[in-house]
Amino acid sequence: MKSNKLSLFDSILLVSGSMIGSGIFLVTNEMTLSLGNVYWVMFAWILGGIMTLLAALNFGELAAMMPLAGGQYNFVTRIYGRKMGFIYGWSVFSVIQTGVIAAVAMAFAKHLGVLIPSLGEGKYLFTDLLGIPHCSVSYVQFVAILSVLVLSSINARGVQESKWIQRIFTLAKLLALGGLILGAVISVMILSNSVYLADNIHQFSGALSAKMDANSNISWTSISGSALFLAFSAAMVGSLFSSDAWQGITFMSAEIDKPEKTIPKALLWGTAIVTVVYCLANLAYFVILPINTIAVDEHVGVSAARNLLHGFLGNEVGTSNLAVLLMAALIVISTFGCNNGLILAGSRLYKAMADQGLFFTKASTLNNRGVPGNALWMQATWASVLCMSGTYGDLLKYCTFASLMFYIITVFGVFILRNREPKTERPYKVWGYPYLTIIYVILASAVAIGILISQFKVAIYGMAIVLLGWPIYYLFKKSEIKAQ
Repeated sequence: MKSNKLSLFDSILLVSGSMIGSGIFLVTNEMTLSLGNVYWVMFAWILGGIMTLLAALNFGELAAMMPLAGGQYNFVTRIYGRKMGFIYGWSVFSVIQTGVIAAVAMAFAKHLGVLIPSLGEGKYLFTDLLGIPHCSVSYVQFVAILSVLVLSSINARGVQESKWIQRIFTLAKLLALGGLILGAVISVMILSNSVYLADNIHQFSGALSAKMDANSNISWTSISGSALFLAFSAAMVGSLFSSDAWQGITFMSAEIDKPEKTIPKALLWGTAIVTVVYCLANLAYFVILPINTIAVDEHVGVSAARNLLHGFLGNEVGTSNLAVLLMAALIVISTFGCNNGLILAGSRLYKAMADQGLFFTKASTLNNRGVPGNALWMQATWASVLCMSGTYGDLLKYCTFASLMFYIITVFGVFILRNREPKTERPYKVWGYPYLTIIYVILASAVAIGILISQFKVAIYGMAIVLLGWPIYYLFKKSEIKAQ
């Protein structure tokens, strides 16, 4: 009898597909503005990848120990208790998972607007809604919400339908990013059309901070010491956000074939593939574009495609428009597939919480397809509210800092469980323990401190949302006692 559970192949695609969204096409701009140097920007991407790999290795041990639906929620609960487990789950629902879903959906809608201008930015479905001044709904917001609802509906039909969405869209975006990377290689090695990498490398000898005037002209100022540390920490927000969501596979243990073996392998291979692709894609940007263009252009991927096509086709009329449309289509594909993985995984965590009396009771109910349909629609509803309330950048920053804090305490929990439960069976043990675990905790803590100092307001807002889970925990606990 054929298994309906996800195989290793599908699990790897779920990890990598959930990671690759819109960040790789957008965030290099702000990272370059912060650091102004090819080496430092590439180091931020490499370090982000290394941190993701280290965290994934440690999560692999925890997932093998606890192959239950709910993943990181179960890890945090077992290590630190029900209260902390709830606070993590609340954070996932309130901002980490739903915030990323909303941010990715907004990126999807914005780039769909490039392909269909009538749905683009600046176009409104409603203005002065219900007679309230300045209360409006743009087509971008409407399409973002619609995409969340459509994907939630597909996921409500069963894991097999979700699996095929993930296969098609993840493979499509890996092939497309591979095409960008290959194009840069061909441009340099065969056509000799690009010398930007050499120019970019030799233009600056150290890290730089950028200032722009009203005409987007850049002046660079050398930075070092604490200023460099803070600039680098700010840049890491982009690389970490682009590499996030890999842990979603741990939420779905009940629907994965041999989860104690499959999940550690999927985490390792999925994060490794994306790390390599991200680093090569950013290297391609610096091959194809001058650094000043990267620093001022919020759509680096589009500009890279335009320059690449110019190199191959010349400056014929229509080449630029073709590049814009191709990259917009790629981002639409990438974000749609990314959100499929996020929506699929998140609902399983809320079900696990509800099963323990720490979330809305109906979230634990399975529909006739064996899927936590109510949890899916609860997630979709709140993500839709966030689509209406925040910008892409704000959601990105809030989610990244809150998520990073929970990664740190979860990985540190490997130490706690090794000491507390030395005889517990561990089908997989993290390589290089305790050194790789220590390295991750130190690196991630340093980046978190840097973000807290350099983007204090954003970090505080993110943590305020997390800490709001503290009093909410007692409301659920009180309801649980009454129900007994």
